[in-house]
Amino acid sequence: KRKKERCRALSVGLRHILGEDDSTPTPTIFTEMDTLQQEGGELEWKESARWVKFEEKVEEGGERWSKPHVSTLTLHSLFELRTCLQTGSILLDLEGYSLPQIVEEIVEQQIADGLIPPDLKEKIIFVLLRKHRHQTKKPIHRSLADMGKSSNAASSKHVSFAPFTDNAQSRSMNDISDTPSTDQLKNKFMKKIPRDAEASNVLIGEVDFLDKPFVSFVRLAQATTLGGLTEVPVPTRFLFILLGPHGKTKSYNEIGRAIATLMVDDLFSDVAYKARDREDLIAGVDEFLDEVIVLPPGEWDPKIRIEPPKKLGQVNGLAGGAAGGEDEELPAPHELGEELKFTGRIGGGLWLDIKRKIPWYCSDIYDGFHIQSISAVLFIYLGCITNAITFGGLLGDATDNYQGVMESFLGTALAGSVFCLFGGQPLIILSSTGPILIFEKLLYEFSKNNDVDYMELRLWIGLHSCLQCFLLVFSDASYIIKYMTRFTEEGFSSLISFIFISDAIKKMVAFKYYPINRGFKPDYITAYKCECIAPDQGESSNYFFYYFMLIFYLILFSVIFNLTDLDWSQLSKKECVKYGGMLVGNSCKYVPDLALMSFILFFGTYSMTVSLKKFKFSRYFPTKLRTLISDFAIIISILVFCGLDYTPKLIVPTEFKPTRSDRGWLVMPFGKNPWWWYLASFVPALLVTILIFMDQQISAVIVNRKENKLKKGCGYHLDLFWVGVLMAVCSFVGMPWYVAATVISIAHIDSLKMESESSAPGEQPQFLGVREQRLTGTLVFVLTGLSVFLAPILQYIPMPVLYGVFLYMGVASLSGIQFWERIKLYLMPPKHQPDFSFLRHVPMRRVHLFTLVQIVCLAVLWILKSTFLAIIFPVMILGLMVVRKLLDLMFSQHDLAWLDDILPDKDKKKKEDEKKKKKDKKAPEPESDEEVRKCTIWQVWICLS
Repeated sequence: KRKKERCRALSVGLRHILGEDDSTPTPTIFTEMDTLQQEGGELEWKESARWVKFEEKVEEGGERWSKPHVSTLTLHSLFELRTCLQTGSILLDLEGYSLPQIVEEIVEQQIADGLIPPDLKEKIIFVLLRKHRHQTKKPIHRSLADMGKSSNAASSKHVSFAPFTDNAQSRSMNDISDTPSTDQLKNKFMKKIPRDAEASNVLIGEVDFLDKPFVSFVRLAQATTLGGLTEVPVPTRFLFILLGPHGKTKSYNEIGRAIATLMVDDLFSDVAYKARDREDLIAGVDEFLDEVIVLPPGEWDPKIRIEPPKKLGQVNGLAGGAAGGEDEELPAPHELGEELKFTGRIGGGLWLDIKRKIPWYCSDIYDGFHIQSISAVLFIYLGCITNAITFGGLLGDATDNYQGVMESFLGTALAGSVFCLFGGQPLIILSSTGPILIFEKLLYEFSKNNDVDYMELRLWIGLHSCLQCFLLVFSDASYIIKYMTRFTEEGFSSLISFIFISDAIKKMVAFKYYPINRGFKPDYITAYKCECIAPDQGESSNYFFYYFMLIFYLILFSVIFNLTDLDWSQLSKKECVKYGGMLVGNSCKYVPDLALMSFILFFGTYSMTVSLKKFKFSRYFPTKLRTLISDFAIIISILVFCGLDYTPKLIVPTEFKPTRSDRGWLVMPFGKNPWWWYLASFVPALLVTILIFMDQQISAVIVNRKENKLKKGCGYHLDLFWVGVLMAVCSFVGMPWYVAATVISIAHIDSLKMESESSAPGEQPQFLGVREQRLTGTLVFVLTGLSVFLAPILQYIPMPVLYGVFLYMGVASLSGIQFWERIKLYLMPPKHQPDFSFLRHVPMRRVHLFTLVQIVCLAVLWILKSTFLAIIFPVMILGLMVVRKLLDLMFSQHDLAWLDDILPDKDKKKKEDEKKKKKDKKAPEPESDEEVRKCTIWQVWICLS
């Protein structure tokens, strides 16, 4: 992105050099700088620095590589480099096959240009063909006495030369090997360099036989491996040589660092590859100079090494790419892709979705075979079973166990597996939602009060809703999703995230299993006791009950025990109850006070998960181990805190049967309700359809965001088709209805994110996209179905630990939401605010006003969700789209472009179509504004009907 921005600002001359064809990307350049030194009386080239993207310097005293840092150059060195390129020899596309041959060509060119006399040829060749010692290799002639000497002192010695003989020349040639050495091949630094990389070698030295600098810039026609010239076995493409008289060591080194830094610059490397002559190279240096920023020497210490940016876009002080260039007029427009294009044909969108997804089906299977998939499966599985148990329990209470935990488990497994195998976006996780629960509760109460069979009525509502979903699919009604901007998406996803967070905290505060002993008073601890007394010592009101109990136990246990001789005060609680005794005392109803321990497990699981997720960026352990720990953060946290017992455990059904004993697995469609109920159920089915449509499509838009870099496309129509099918199937077998779960789907996406394996030292791994496949989701739901048989294992998982996972999923899904970042701006003084792009272009008061509107909308949705009006929740999501349209009257299009997305406009579309028509005259005629208006009205009417 940064390179494209620079290219847009290029001068006309440099545009002509680079051309318009970017089909062949420039290889990554590894640059090594060697300086001429004298060791043990012999000359050698010693590696002093290297670049892949950032600079690493050899720490002379510590004999190690420095941390990667941003190269800081003196302005004077850049001007001197420009002079060197103007006066030195430039050899472009030199045919070279070995270092001796290349060196001889360079020297011959210098002689031909009249830059050096012929009598210096042998001396220069002798120097340039000396052995290269890299930081990984120990010097051959270093003695114990030499180890105490400073390398700087050695480098400062004058290099003198004895008379050159044939033997000396022969030895210099023998120092050069044509093949990479064993040390080069075993160098682990190769992991940091991309496979297609090429090398640029910079040779800097002082000699006593030159009275003016010897400068040469060489580009080989083909990248060639030149033996031990480079630290790693990377073929060399460029050579820069600078030899000069004594007295300018620092100046020469700075010029060498300048050309090395330019060679790893994206723009100059392109120029170096495509330059046709000397002037093109100088134009590249001038373009680099135009972008150089000079810092006053009194305000900044040049010895400070600038750390590489943690994320792309931070070089200029940007926070994680959140800010853009100051010269940008508007951000990138809101685009959802061709998947939501209106086709005008019955089922046209569905057919395009199928055609788009079939070619990827095989890769959707084998792409899931990766160790990262294991952590994703375990993480999402625990979230799904916790949600299934919680929702199943609430549903059982709301429907008198017509649907319960068993139906929730099996329905989740059935619907999720089918959707992940055949849906358009298999990364979406299906689950039940709160509005569906409220609808089920109201429907059951209505059926009970009006003597209507609940399961049969529910079946017909599901069938009508299925047919209505099919109508939406075949009419391409998903087209209206294009009008859902970030305003609607963030409002919906924030609401779902807050629901996850609040539900997790509510379940912890409720203390359903082990409440806090609020009546305990430490001052009366001596009065707290519980004793077991014989039945005849009980209260007179219970005399007859205990009398018969005593007779029963006398008959049953007279052979084994003699109850008359029992010491009742020594019996345990279970024995006392077993033999008919009475527990007397104000501490007999003792409940273990595990609230504190539950909170420790709850927040401990959340905190440990967050810490382990960030462990990827720590300084400890190798990269692969850190990545592995980060991927399995959830599982590690759960296993650690499962070791702490005495807390309420996960309760999983152990028998394969319906929750309610008087119903079977199949719901019959006829026989229990009057025939007209089969038609009347069309009306409540409309509410369910709107809910399904809005929940499913908004979640799909969030998952398919362009920042997730999904490459296999999506299928809004295909997803809705299968949701409709599953509505009918689940209605027939009496299981809950399922739709896309926003928070769990986002967590699924986050657990499958991929990063580059090889990156330059100091550079953070690049986000490559998401591991798109169908395997993880399918395994999650298969395991959910098998959880009935996994009860002996799952019963050891404490519920507070799973609530901690819920809390993490809710908080993690808030990251990256601009709405949440803008809320935090209310509490930040201006000097501490991040450098977000919208803050550069929109006044703060307008930002706060826009955020306030979103907060009010979120509060209204929250209130509706918490009351019986939750049944109209999906209609209120449509209301967010109306509010967004009204914002056009409050804010300018410029402000909305930075704070949200510009709504699709028919006039704008018409202009874009006209431009497209001019570019491609063979393109089909675009739809008229009237046709677009009719299509949109038709689809909105279908959704609201």
